[in-house]
Amino acid sequence: MNETHHICYDRILPKDLARPLPVRVLDTRDGEQARSVVPDIRKLWVNGSTLRVRFLGGSAQDRALVREQAGWWTEHANLKFDFKDALDGDIRIAFDTGDGAWSYIGTDATSIPQDQPTMNLGFLDGGTAAHEFGHAIGLGHEHQNPEGGIEWNEAVVIRDLGGPPNRWTPQQVRHNVLDKYQVNQFLHGSDFDPHSIMLYAFPGTWTKSGQGTKSNHVLSETDKAFIASTEAYPRTKAEPAVLQVNGTPVEGAIGKAGEEDVYLFTVAAASRHVIETSGHTDVVMKLFGPDSKTSMIAEDDDSGAGFNPKIVKALAPGKYFIQIRHYNKEGGTGAYSIRVRKTG
Repeated sequence: MNETHHICYDRILPKDLARPLPVRVLDTRDGEQARSVVPDIRKLWVNGSTLRVRFLGGSAQDRALVREQAGWWTEHANLKFDFKDALDGDIRIAFDTGDGAWSYIGTDATSIPQDQPTMNLGFLDGGTAAHEFGHAIGLGHEHQNPEGGIEWNEAVVIRDLGGPPNRWTPQQVRHNVLDKYQVNQFLHGSDFDPHSIMLYAFPGTWTKSGQGTKSNHVLSETDKAFIASTEAYPRTKAEPAVLQVNGTPVEGAIGKAGEEDVYLFTVAAASRHVIETSGHTDVVMKLFGPDSKTSMIAEDDDSGAGFNPKIVKALAPGKYFIQIRHYNKEGGTGAYSIRVRKTG
């Protein structure tokens, strides 16, 4: 394989390697559909977050390019990037030329030790940095959209990507290139976006048709519409609802598939707390804090009654944020209630 064919890959947590990869088709604020490949909508950051970025190397020129291309997303998404090199940065970028280009997906980065990178920019061709920041805020690869119609010469792809500079195993090749997202995971169905920055260029020898794909160096109109949609990072999102510790349960509802509810509560003194939902709606919960929308300290699915999440945690003083989403990210809606109790 010619080394000029630079291919990015998603850095996947071991627990997620066997999971199917969904695609989202979403309504924008203008009522039109936008679609983008989202490996797991539960990996999106809390809307309105400021993500702290730390550089682990890189020249001044490299860093300037990264800051510029990361800003392409924040022109449309309700997110901010803070490039002050915080030691506990949420996104930590290495520039190892021997390790290709890759990124963990969204909040998966919170599982990575703080002395290790969550993204590598081994090359910076075209819009590579913007592509990797797409992963970092929760997007997957466009070429795995089943509507793309790409029929691969699997043996050739596995052979080429098994050599330098990628040196992937067959399993890695299948996960990052060959395995398509499931058609039945679309909400409404959608066309493949050949202009998405989340699509990489592939040589014609990799496809049965002999036709490759081109490199896209800027965000497509669909990329922009999706990332600003109500299901990703809309600027019109309401402020978090306030929960009172030991107060009465607060009623909530997922009114639309993929919707996110965010709650805020304050811990006055170090103590053990229980955060739980109740009702018949199958929701999942993430807990962030103290005083941070990006430092995830716990997540849960079904530890409570029925299909309700429950987090029991000793918490330091500060403000905490709870993110609630439906387990069925493709079509789940329903009412629930949520409460926070101090237990000791």
